Amino acid sequence: MVMARRPGVKTAAVPVVAIDTVVLAQQMAAALARVPFRRPLSGASTRLSNLGTAVTRETIRSFMGYMSSLPIPEFRSMEFLLDELCRAIMPPVVRQLGAESLRTEFGGVPGILYWPRHREPRGVILYLHGGGYVGTSPTMYSFFTAHLCSHTGCAVFVADYRLAPEFPYPAGAEDAAAVLRALVDGGTPPERLFIAGDSGGGGLANTVLLAAPSHVHVVPPAGLILFSPEVDLRLDEESVTDNAERDILPWNIPTASYLHGLDASSAYVSAVSADLEGFPPTCMSWGGDEMFRDPIRRFAERLQLAGVPTHAHEVPGMFHVFQILMPWADSSREVYRHVGTFVDRILRGAPKATRPILDELSA
Repeated sequence: MVMARRPGVKTAAVPVVAIDTVVLAQQMAAALARVPFRRPLSGASTRLSNLGTAVTRETIRSFMGYMSSLPIPEFRSMEFLLDELCRAIMPPVVRQLGAESLRTEFGGVPGILYWPRHREPRGVILYLHGGGYVGTSPTMYSFFTAHLCSHTGCAVFVADYRLAPEFPYPAGAEDAAAVLRALVDGGTPPERLFIAGDSGGGGLANTVLLAAPSHVHVVPPAGLILFSPEVDLRLDEESVTDNAERDILPWNIPTASYLHGLDASSAYVSAVSADLEGFPPTCMSWGGDEMFRDPIRRFAERLQLAGVPTHAHEVPGMFHVFQILMPWADSSREVYRHVGTFVDRILRGAPKATRPILDELSA
């Protein structure tokens, strides 16, 4: 369920939400008006693709800046409106992209299960959506999730884990671990199970694998798939400031509401500081213009030094989570192909499931 539907979560009055919606529309219009002054046609790709990148960069940056400025009840109400909009328009789009979806739960954690329409899933991906640990929902990821199904041939469960500030660390990690255990206990072969995530969801995936005391006894999955993951919440590397004007993230990235007093250097939330020996094979991609670039680079290097089979892919000129925001772009499609190849290599050597995976998931 979207956070606004959870018991105890405060939302704003309707007139206030209406005003917020109008102001957001004005902010987005202003963002579009700025695009011609940002050299939108320049770049390494075609002029049309460069224009699409420029428009996406400017509008999403404006959207995120405005949303992060709202009081929590207003933020939750606006998030609810976006979720409802996606509920209305995305199901036929998902089917058009060759996937089916079902709202269900695993381990008591709600979410949306997606699977390929015309073939039996080869494996299962637990996907932890991004949003800086504070926002978005599985419904908002429908378009991207359908692409992930198509390129991997796997079923994908997007967990609707609890978000900060109402539920700070380690609530989200506990939910993700509960789903992972339920999938294995329900019959999903660990050799055909992946955990994936973007941004804060990528950081959460690492937290689960690092087995903090609050969520022990997690069976390691066969592979880890990360898109622009948050791997260092100290936010003290050069790219955080150097790329601020080129990224979509607010220059003052908020993390306090999630950490809730936890030291940002803790290996459980800043995986770049952790002992990574024993991590599953990892496929990760990120943009050369994103604020998290330098810590992600170091994380990839540390995975390789720990002997973890690592497929690391930096895309020049791209911003944070471009793979999710621009699934139509050539650079995103290349990332999807890399992910598909990564999953295929792992599943090729995995033992066959004793019964159809979709039967296991629907049991």
